[in-house]
Amino acid sequence: MAATADDRLEAFCAFFNKLDKSCTKELFRFYTPDVIFIDPLHRVEGSEALERYFSTLYENVTACRFTFHERQMLDDQAFAIWTMSLTHPRLDGGREIQVDGCSHLTFVADGRVMRHRDYFDAGALLYERLPLLGGIIRRVKKHIDG
Repeated sequence: MAATADDRLEAFCAFFNKLDKSCTKELFRFYTPDVIFIDPLHRVEGSEALERYFSTLYENVTACRFTFHERQMLDDQAFAIWTMSLTHPRLDGGREIQVDGCSHLTFVADGRVMRHRDYFDAGALLYERLPLLGGIIRRVKKHIDG
């Protein structure tokens, strides 16, 4: 039985939720060799470069999980709305950080993703969590918000 579009998206979300430094070598199962991955901090082209990116990204992560709230797929385009819960020893004193975001995925016929773009507030994830810089950014945001 051929996988439906929903099956492809569900399998992708399930894998991504288990992604850690021990399984980045399995990314090739979910991404095409010429994948383009974009998030607010990076643009990565090619599955080998993506594996290196995730390997480096997860190297010092204590824990990371995604709670997928909504998922929609039409033809080869999918959107997944999520909350990422991340624990990293150098961010926010090693406390868990939660950041809301959305992924836009483009699938190819074999069920793999050829384009993955994440949208999230990079400040809420990173800049506001760094010693020194975080306090400055929080004060600027508070001033702007009135």
